[in-house]
Amino acid sequence: MAEAADFQGTGHSPARRWLRRTASLLAGVPLMASLLAGTTAPAAQAATQATGGRTVRVALDTLAPSAPVKGDTLTISGTVTNEGKSPVTGAQVDLRVGPRMAGRTAIDDAAARSGVSGDVAPIGGPYKVVIPRLPVGIPQDFALSVPVSKLGLDEDGVYQLGVSVTGRTSSAQYDHVLGIQRTFLPWQPDGTDKKTQLTAVWPLISATHLSAETGRDDQQTPVFENDDLAEELASGGRLEQMVSLGSQLPVTWVIDPDLIATADAMTRNYRVRSGDTTVPGRNQAVAVKWLDSLEKAVKDSKVVALPFADPDLASLAHRGKSVSGALSHLQPATDVADDTVETILHVKPSVDFAWPVDGAIDPSIVDVATSAGADKVITRSDSLQDNLSYTPNAARPIGGGTTAVVSDYRLSTAFQGDMSASSGSTLAVQKFLAQSLAVTLQEPGNERNVVVAPQRTPTAAQAQSMARALRALEPERWTEPTDLIAAAAVGPDEDATTKVPSAARYPKKLRAQELPTRTFLDIKNTQDRFDKFQAILTAPDRVAAPFGNAISRAMSTSWRGDPGGAEQYRETVDTYLQSLTDEVRLIPKSVLTLSGRSATIPVTVQNQLLQGVQNLVLRLKSDNPTRLKLDGDLAVAERPIKIDGGHSQSVKFTGAGNANGPVQVTAQLYTVDGKLYGGPMTFQVKVSEITPTVMLVIAGGVLLLVLAGVKMYSQRKRAVARKAGAGPADGDGESGGDGEGPQGGNGDGDQDGRDDRSTTGRDTTGPVPPGPSGPAAPDATGDTHGTKNTAGTKAVEDTDPGQPSDPTPDTGPESADASGAGEKVDR
Repeated sequence: MAEAADFQGTGHSPARRWLRRTASLLAGVPLMASLLAGTTAPAAQAATQATGGRTVRVALDTLAPSAPVKGDTLTISGTVTNEGKSPVTGAQVDLRVGPRMAGRTAIDDAAARSGVSGDVAPIGGPYKVVIPRLPVGIPQDFALSVPVSKLGLDEDGVYQLGVSVTGRTSSAQYDHVLGIQRTFLPWQPDGTDKKTQLTAVWPLISATHLSAETGRDDQQTPVFENDDLAEELASGGRLEQMVSLGSQLPVTWVIDPDLIATADAMTRNYRVRSGDTTVPGRNQAVAVKWLDSLEKAVKDSKVVALPFADPDLASLAHRGKSVSGALSHLQPATDVADDTVETILHVKPSVDFAWPVDGAIDPSIVDVATSAGADKVITRSDSLQDNLSYTPNAARPIGGGTTAVVSDYRLSTAFQGDMSASSGSTLAVQKFLAQSLAVTLQEPGNERNVVVAPQRTPTAAQAQSMARALRALEPERWTEPTDLIAAAAVGPDEDATTKVPSAARYPKKLRAQELPTRTFLDIKNTQDRFDKFQAILTAPDRVAAPFGNAISRAMSTSWRGDPGGAEQYRETVDTYLQSLTDEVRLIPKSVLTLSGRSATIPVTVQNQLLQGVQNLVLRLKSDNPTRLKLDGDLAVAERPIKIDGGHSQSVKFTGAGNANGPVQVTAQLYTVDGKLYGGPMTFQVKVSEITPTVMLVIAGGVLLLVLAGVKMYSQRKRAVARKAGAGPADGDGESGGDGEGPQGGNGDGDQDGRDDRSTTGRDTTGPVPPGPSGPAAPDATGDTHGTKNTAGTKAVEDTDPGQPSDPTPDTGPESADASGAGEKVDR
């Protein structure tokens, strides 16, 4: 009985136990004296003792059934491993059953015990396993089978089980407890009248995998940051297990729409980033199979959709609220969530639930969580704490029309440990069942509603353990399954806490994991740049979804614990946006020469996007309007820009020179609402004004050339006429000689005469403007072919034929290289 009293959670007070032991000791003094008078009895040394240490590790791999009923046989199997320094001899594995646990706190205390002392006696008899020798470091299997009727389970409730190992070591040659593993056994063979309504949340959430980048094809092939999601979706993967197990359980699915949108993108052609390039993705079949399984699983179940990409509500409340526009992303994320789930899974989700990290709340988190329309917040009982002797209903009002759905801390965190080993899973399942029964037995006549909201991303092993526990509840002896929507609608307990804890009570560990303010500043800068870019596009829908979703992903809860990955993702999105923005640009120009009072100054805008751009304005500014004015009498001139995809546009401005010298000119694109687009492009214009005096000299030179031509023509006509009237000559004329007329000269014949005429025709007495503005050289007949001087009305550009900066007004794709040196614009 003394051992039973020492069993954790029951028995008398420590003071009374001490008095009883002291009395027993005093009563036994005469007997001990008589025993000491003779030879020491070996049996006394062999008595089973507890050392308080742990030499042998006991692992419980299976315990079945988890919640037995009358007539069952309890089977426990596992391993024992000697972790001491010497072999154990005479080892024996026993089962110990303690008294009924007093409540939920007693279960917690018993689970925390680590010593091997103070436990009840083993059942003994045939219900033991003997291991003659237990060598160091070698696990030994065991299996115990005990009829439930032998366990001494009287009342309904939770009992503690202990599987112990006793034996002898080289340093202690007597039987003593070398190791023990405790667990719990819920005993409720008959159903209760008032069952606990239990809601199990089944989360489908993953990390971010999809980037903002898409292919340049019409299908906009998505680009993935990695192909890790395929591993989770494949057979045996984490998400495959979540769907497979959840499809057989009464759960409420809580889904991040980004996950199913990403999986849906995988069902078609997609590419995966690999270094500086991308490679084709090859897991379409895996994604198709997983989505098909999920659609069937949720068909007749309740589905809650979180805002797209599961934004970190606590980080927004504590770090992002002060950044302009940060909260504006929540409403679009909620809208996208509804459409995404319904489109892909063909089920209408509930979108009025918010779920902060670990259910931790304070007033600012509640404000942010409800800012996008949610009126229910999933919190947890370690955050919204009740000071009651029982577990109240999950739902309760917290003001402003908001309902807090308080998940149970003990049940929700039962499977957060390492469940990869079957021993860890078995212990977690038994504790979960024990706590759930303890809730029901707190007030058997008061039916309550309890919510279990586990960690967001359970491992496959954790999911399997949760499923085992929920399946053990299927007989519905003390619980009944319900859904989250129904749980939120249940009336609250009058004495349940409704006051939201202050910000000072928010867990420091969670606060340290929050996204920094820098995150939201980066997101704001990216959003501002994206707004400008989207405003100039003729088909903005092609970029709205990829970038809008990527910005939502940048503030996802999944980045907690990975600040480096979060920053890299933001930089990738911003860099890609910048690369698209740079596809609409001004082509660099070289130095221009303006000869004359006015000329055309061309500036080329290039659009290398696949779609057209509009709502842009090109402004050209003269830094010295005294020397060079634009479009008549302006320092700044502008032109509207509209260019088809893959084309360039050469925009013409009129420049008027008033004084000689260089002038810096700046070209800059703006959106129609006056925001800068891209960077400026500067170039130099050399103004070379032609004065009236120079024009007079040029005109005189032209006149001299014309008169010389007329004279040569008249002389030739007279010579031809004399020849025709004189008849055949004696050949002197044929030889050219020194005769007069146009054939005279140096006596070298007609060829020389033609050379003389050519020289005369190129008389450079006066300056001749270069290019098409000056008169052409006379032809063989002496005629000249020139162009009319149009100074002041139309500029003629003399440029290198290879000059890429000034193409025709609307061209196809062209080189973006800077224009060649010496580009010149003449009168």
